Amino acid sequence: MNTLQLPLLDDFVTIDPAQIDRFRTEGHTLVKSVLKPEELPAYRDAINRAAYTFNTEKRAMAERDTYGKAFLQIMNLWEQDEDVRRFTLAKRFAKIAADLLGVEHVRLYHDQALYKEPGGGFTPWHQDQYYWPLNTNNTVTMWMPLLNITEDMGMLTFASGSHREGFVGNLAISDESEAQLEQLIKDRDYPITRATTMNAGDATWHYGWTLHSAPGNLSDVTREVMTVIYYAADALVTEPVNEHQENDRNRWLQGITPTNAAASALNPLIV
Repeated sequence: MNTLQLPLLDDFVTIDPAQIDRFRTEGHTLVKSVLKPEELPAYRDAINRAAYTFNTEKRAMAERDTYGKAFLQIMNLWEQDEDVRRFTLAKRFAKIAADLLGVEHVRLYHDQALYKEPGGGFTPWHQDQYYWPLNTNNTVTMWMPLLNITEDMGMLTFASGSHREGFVGNLAISDESEAQLEQLIKDRDYPITRATTMNAGDATWHYGWTLHSAPGNLSDVTREVMTVIYYAADALVTEPVNEHQENDRNRWLQGITPTNAAASALNPLIV
């Protein structure tokens, strides 16, 4: 599609202060109709086209490890596709992120399509910010299905209040993170929360430290989800504490050295 034909996403929506308070208490929230029904088809087509064009996972499900079975992961599509760029850099989304975090400005960390195929496995418990060498807790991921989904398709699942733990250890998404973090959640008695259904264009939002997971996809339909990660614009790069953070520092932050502003060309100020 010609980018000029895509709906503009530069208007702002107002989030109820009570919902913002719940987000900060629980570490996650669901905002309905972030993308409107009339806007959805064009962006779904654009994101699907880009995701399948740039997907590099060609192995059969049986040949993959737990991480590989969890989803197809196609990252930073906005770099490659002008239509996806309009979605990822939407001011509407970024303003919601800023309002939830209570900051004036946010930057982009990266986007990623997370497509859980039919028969795809569970996503182990993990923290997104384990991967990010940033010195702020004001980070948030928007997780938006591009079609209506139900629990049995791999609904995002949260340990409410777990963001207050901060960094819980060097645990990448793996069987190890599933076992250790499930035990931590039980020990802390965090409530487990997930939506029963989400409509296309709804979006959940969760802090970078919020523990979350997803069940496998028991349906015969691919769970199409697009995510965008934001952080407070004044964040600095920190010294990486694991190989994944070092990889992220070099890729998504373009090699910015620690203690400097996390503001590379790949981290535009959106609002």
